[in-house]
Amino acid sequence: MLTYSLRRFLGAWPTLLVLVTLSFFLVRAAPGGPFDAEKNLPPEIEANLAAKYHLDEPLWQQYLRYLGDLARGDLGPSFKYADYTVNELIAQGFPVSLRLGLAAMAVALLIGLPAGMLAALRQNRPLDHVTMAAAMTGISVPGFVVAPLLILVFAVHLGWLPAGGLSGGLSAWILPVTALSLPLLAYIARLTRASLIEVWRSPFIRTARAKGLPLRVILVRHALKPTLLPVVSFLGPALAGVITGSVVIEAIFGIPGLGRYFVQGALNRDYTLVMGVVVFYGALIIVFNFLVDLLYALLDPRVRYTA
Repeated sequence: MLTYSLRRFLGAWPTLLVLVTLSFFLVRAAPGGPFDAEKNLPPEIEANLAAKYHLDEPLWQQYLRYLGDLARGDLGPSFKYADYTVNELIAQGFPVSLRLGLAAMAVALLIGLPAGMLAALRQNRPLDHVTMAAAMTGISVPGFVVAPLLILVFAVHLGWLPAGGLSGGLSAWILPVTALSLPLLAYIARLTRASLIEVWRSPFIRTARAKGLPLRVILVRHALKPTLLPVVSFLGPALAGVITGSVVIEAIFGIPGLGRYFVQGALNRDYTLVMGVVVFYGALIIVFNFLVDLLYALLDPRVRYTA
């Protein structure tokens, strides 16, 4: 396990380097620049700004400079938020997105796993059809449709919950967490159902049932771990995506999370801010996928990582 972990850790650096390289050159290939405006600045001011942020240097030199700063953990200054660095902006937005994402993931797991198991145990029965129809609806309907509907029903018409922001206490979290968790819940329910149906037909499950073991014991002791394997694979990138902020959900509910900074950075051509969020997101995906691979060995005793 230690050898495998070391190889995965070393192998993550080339992946991160490719991500940084592609995003660096692609963001600069987009039309416009960080200091473009409706009213053109005097040439002297444009030259001073370009010199301050090293935009007057050749592109390859800017790239090497960025890699050097990145190696020290410095994501650079923001071009549009003049008083903040990208590190400070991410430090401000990420805790909000983290709490929102973890809450949404917890709701999705607490509801999606039991729903998928019940559907699998009642395969091709009314409960199965209803559950999977609801899951397919949750996957198909995008967040920019679900979130306004939730606001319209529960905030505008019924007046039960706040329509946006996080200043209303616990009640302010209900609508954004619900909107963010619905697609995750639907995916987890479908994955759990498909996985449990396959596991339920395995020889070791048939043997356990033939011995007369209670259904609860078979599910918890024998079927649960192999059933969770596809779900764990999905949770790696899904968790990284949901805790770095949903751009749509945060924009609709006015939540000051990481997704808002990414949108504003893209609209303002804030190169360093966009790069910082992309690098941060990529690093999270690599870390979570690494943790998922390690969890496989704990969930499935047949899996052993060797050198």
